[in-house]
Amino acid sequence: MRFTPVHCSGPSLSFVKFCLCFGRRSTGLLLALFMLSSLGAGQQDVITEIVIHGNRRIPAETVRSRIFSRVGDVFDQAAVERDFNSLWNTGYFEDIRFEREQTPKGWRLHIYVKERPTIREIDYVGLSSVTKSDVLDRFKEAKVGLSPESQYDPTKVKKAEVTIKGLLAEHGRQFATVRTEIRPIPPAAVSLTFVIKEGPKVKVGNIIFQGNNHVNSRTLRAAMKNLKPMGIPHSIFLESLFSKTYDATKLEEDTERVRAEFQNRGYFKVLVQDPKTQIHDVGHAGFHVPLLQAGPGKAVDITLAIDEGDRYNLGGITFKNNKAFNNVKALRSVFPIKDGDVFDRDKVSKGLEALRKAYGGEGYINFTSIPNTTFDEDKKLVFLEIDVDEGKQFSVRRIEFAGNTTTRDKVIRREIILEEGQHYNQRLWEISLQRLNQLGYFEQLKPDDPNVTDRHLDEKAGEVDLTLKVKERGKNSIGLTGGVSGLAGAFIGLSYSTNNFLGLGETLTVQANIGNLQRDLVFGFTEPYLKDRPLQFGFQVYTRKSTYDQARQEAIFSGQSLNLPSSLLQNLQNYTQSSKGFSTSLAYPLHRSFKRVGLSYSYDVSSLVALTNASKSLFNYLSFSGISGPSALDGIVTSKLVPSFSKNTLDAAISPHSGSSYYIGGEFSGLGGTVKTIRPVLQYKRFIPVQNRRNTVGFNVQASFLTGFDGRVAPPFQRSYMGGENDLRGFDIRSVSPVAFLPSTANVVLRNPDGSTVPKDPHNLARGAYTIPVPVEQIVFPGGDTSLVTNLEYRITIAGPVALAPFMDLGVNPILRNSQLRINTSQLDLLNGTVFGCPSQDPITLNCVGGVKPGSSKDFPLFSQNLTTLARTNWVPRMSTGLELQVFLPVVNAPFRIYWAFNPLRLDTIGESPIPITPSLFPHDPVTGQLTTAGAYTYQLTKNTFSPQYLLREPRKTFRFSVATTF
Repeated sequence: MRFTPVHCSGPSLSFVKFCLCFGRRSTGLLLALFMLSSLGAGQQDVITEIVIHGNRRIPAETVRSRIFSRVGDVFDQAAVERDFNSLWNTGYFEDIRFEREQTPKGWRLHIYVKERPTIREIDYVGLSSVTKSDVLDRFKEAKVGLSPESQYDPTKVKKAEVTIKGLLAEHGRQFATVRTEIRPIPPAAVSLTFVIKEGPKVKVGNIIFQGNNHVNSRTLRAAMKNLKPMGIPHSIFLESLFSKTYDATKLEEDTERVRAEFQNRGYFKVLVQDPKTQIHDVGHAGFHVPLLQAGPGKAVDITLAIDEGDRYNLGGITFKNNKAFNNVKALRSVFPIKDGDVFDRDKVSKGLEALRKAYGGEGYINFTSIPNTTFDEDKKLVFLEIDVDEGKQFSVRRIEFAGNTTTRDKVIRREIILEEGQHYNQRLWEISLQRLNQLGYFEQLKPDDPNVTDRHLDEKAGEVDLTLKVKERGKNSIGLTGGVSGLAGAFIGLSYSTNNFLGLGETLTVQANIGNLQRDLVFGFTEPYLKDRPLQFGFQVYTRKSTYDQARQEAIFSGQSLNLPSSLLQNLQNYTQSSKGFSTSLAYPLHRSFKRVGLSYSYDVSSLVALTNASKSLFNYLSFSGISGPSALDGIVTSKLVPSFSKNTLDAAISPHSGSSYYIGGEFSGLGGTVKTIRPVLQYKRFIPVQNRRNTVGFNVQASFLTGFDGRVAPPFQRSYMGGENDLRGFDIRSVSPVAFLPSTANVVLRNPDGSTVPKDPHNLARGAYTIPVPVEQIVFPGGDTSLVTNLEYRITIAGPVALAPFMDLGVNPILRNSQLRINTSQLDLLNGTVFGCPSQDPITLNCVGGVKPGSSKDFPLFSQNLTTLARTNWVPRMSTGLELQVFLPVVNAPFRIYWAFNPLRLDTIGESPIPITPSLFPHDPVTGQLTTAGAYTYQLTKNTFSPQYLLREPRKTFRFSVATTF
C-alpha cells in the first residue's frame, strides 16, 4: 500500500492532508490489507528518518537544526506545520515542501527546499550625484542588509530602492526613479543592477516669509542653515550668490530654527505654519552659455506663514525639587539672562546646560531638568519653573582604559585628574580628556561622545565605573620641508619624532636640514614624567652650520643674476657660522590646571669665518663679545637661562579647533660665556570654532625684544630675522631685516682711463702705486632687535583630513636701539683718526697732502659709534597673504602643506651710502684746480664700486611646500 501526500508550498502551511490511492484489486484483499494496516498504525506512526532534498549551499544538518521534529518522535501534523514556519522564517528558501513516506518501521519525512539565490554582484547604473560608497554607507545606516554573497530577498531589494531614492532626494534629485534588473547566474545565483534615472537637480528657489513684522526676512533666511543660499555673510548684496540643493528632510529642522529666531527675541508663542513648497522649472532649456547661464532644472519656492504673537519678557526663574543645592541664587546665576529682560530661548538653553554641568560636577550623572512655563498675559511676562530631577550622587569606583594597544595605562592615568573614590565630577573628566587631546597620542576625545566614555552605573551602591575608549594615532611624526631661499639656497629638511616612545609618553626627536648654504642636525629627548612625578625633563644637542652670502641676497632682491667683480664682492657680506651646543629643560604643571612653569638652560659655542673684507670688518668692529680683532670671531660662548610660564587650553596638539594658549618667557645670557643679552618673549594663540565647529579661525601673535647689557651688544646671528613658513610665509627664510651701513676704510689705486696703474714715482716704479684712502659705508643686514608678527588663517574643512586655509601674515622687526649696533671704541678711534683722500703728493716723501680728517669740516663729520640705519628699511611692515592647502597625513602624523603667497607689503626701495665719496678726495691739477684725467676716472670707478645705489626689492609672490604648521 502507498501513501501519497498532498502538500502545500509557500509562506504558510495550513494543513497537511494525506490520501490513500487504491489499485485494481479485489475488495476482499483490500479490506484485509486495510485491517492489517489499522492494527499496526499505533506501533509504526513514528518518524524513522528525515531526508533533505534540493539544498545546494546550506548543509542538511543546518536544515535539520532549524526544525523541531526529531527521529523517534511520533508523527504530528501540528509539529510539521511548526517545522515549516521555522524554516520559512530563516529567509534562506523561496519554496518548501514536506512529504512523508511509510516504511515498515514508521514514517520517512522528506523535506524539499529551494534555496533563495545568492547575490553575486550588485551594480549601479546612472548614479552621478552620489558615489557608490555613499550608497553603501546609507545601506549600512538604514540596515538594508543587501550585499554581495547575501541571500536574495525581494523585500530587501525594495527597501534598497527606497533608500537610494531618499539619498538622491537629499542631494536635490527629488524626481529620481530606481528600478531593479535581476539576471540569473546558474546554478543558484543572481546579479542585481539598480538602474537609476536621477532626473533634474532641484535647487532652493525663493524663501518667502509672511507675517514677520518684527524680524526681517534677511535674518530669518540666515537662520535656515540647511537651505539658505550660499554667499558672503553680512555683505547684504553678496549673501545669495549660490542656491543650495533642496532637501525636504531638512526643511522641518530649518523651520524650527526660524521659530527659535523669534523666541530668542521674546516672541515665545510664535506660530510657524507648515511650509508650503512649489516646484517650477528654471534655467535655459535651449542654447546657453556655460558658467554664465544655468541649464534646465527645477527649483522649489518655500513659503513660511508666521503668526508672531506678543512679545514677552522674563518674569523670573524658580527651582523645584533642588535638594542638593539649596542656594537658589547660585542656581539662578548660571542663567545668562536677568529678570525683566526680553525672553531669549537661546540664553535659557545655555542656562540649562550650565545647570547640568554644575550638578555633573558634584556627581549627579543622571540629572535632568524640565522647564515649565506660566504666563502673565497682562504684563506679558514668562515665568520659568525648573523642575529638577537630581538623581543619585555617584562616586567613581574604577577608571579603566580600552584601545590603548601601545600606550601604557599609567601614561593615560597620570593625565586623568578625576580620581577613584571621589565624587564623580564632569568638569574634571572633561579637563582630563582635554589634557589627553593635547598629547596628540589619540584621535580626538569628545566628552559628549558615547563611544568615548562608557559609564557603568551601580544605582544601589551609588558608584560608577568609567571606561575610556581611545583610538591611538601614529606615534611617529615626519616633517619635510624644501624649496629655494636666499639664506639657505636650495634646501631640503627632514625631521622625525616619536611622541610616545615605547608607549611611555616619551618624545624622541631627530632633525636634519641640509642645503647648499645651510645644515642643521638636532637630537632631542623629553621625559614628561620624571620618576613618575609631574616634572617634565628634556634635553637637546645640536650642531649647525650656515653660510650667508650677500651677493646671493642681492640677486634675490633684484630678481636677476649678478656678475660682480672681485673688488665689489669683497665689500659684500659673506661669512660662515658654525654652532654646537646643548640645552636642557624642566617644566612643572600647576595642580589641576593647564598652567605650567618651566626653566631651561642652554650652552652654545659659535665661531664665524669671514670670507670677505666686509664681513671681517662687521664682526671685528661690533663689540658683541667684549673683545676686538680676530679673536672676536672664534669661541663665542652663550650661556643662557630661560624661565617661562605658559597656559594651554587648546583642544588638540595638531590642528586645534578651539581654545587658546599663551607663553611668557625671558632669555638671560651672561651666566659665564662671552655674550650678555636679555630677550623677553611673548606668544598668544587662539582658535575659534565656526560653522558648527566644522571650520576654525586661528590667530597668533608673537613678540620679542633683544638687548645687550654690561657694555655688550648681542651677536649679529642672535638678532631677529623674519621670513619663512614659521612667520611670514611669502618671504624667504630669515631674509627680512632692516638695512644698515657699516663704516670702514679702503685704499683705492689711482688708475688711468685705460686701466693702467699710476705709480707714486714714474721714475722709480718700485716705490709702488699711487693709492688714495677713502671712507666706505658697507651695506649690511644686521637684523632687528624687536620682533612682532601676527598670523591669521581661516581653516575650512573640505573633507576628512583635507582643509583649505586662506591666511594673512603681518610682521615687523625694526631696530629700536641703535646703541645695540655699536662699534668697538678702538675701531672707531682708528676710523676717526684716518686722513681720507690724496689730492696731491709731497714731491719728496711722496706722502699724501691735502687729505681730510673726520670732524675737520662740517661736510665730513666724525663717524658715529652706532651703525647708521637706512630709515626707509626700518619699521617697514611686511604682509603676506595667500591660500594654503593642508592635508593631514596619518603616516607622518603632520599636515602636508602647499601654499601660494602674495606680498602686498614688502621692501621695494633704493639704498644709498650716507657718506658720499666726493671728488675732493682725488688728485687735482695744481694749475686748473680740476680733477686730473686719472683722478676723474678713478673717482667715478670708486663711486660705482663703494658707493652705488642698492636696489632693495623683496619677492612679490612665493610658492612653497612643507610638512609642518605655522602655529
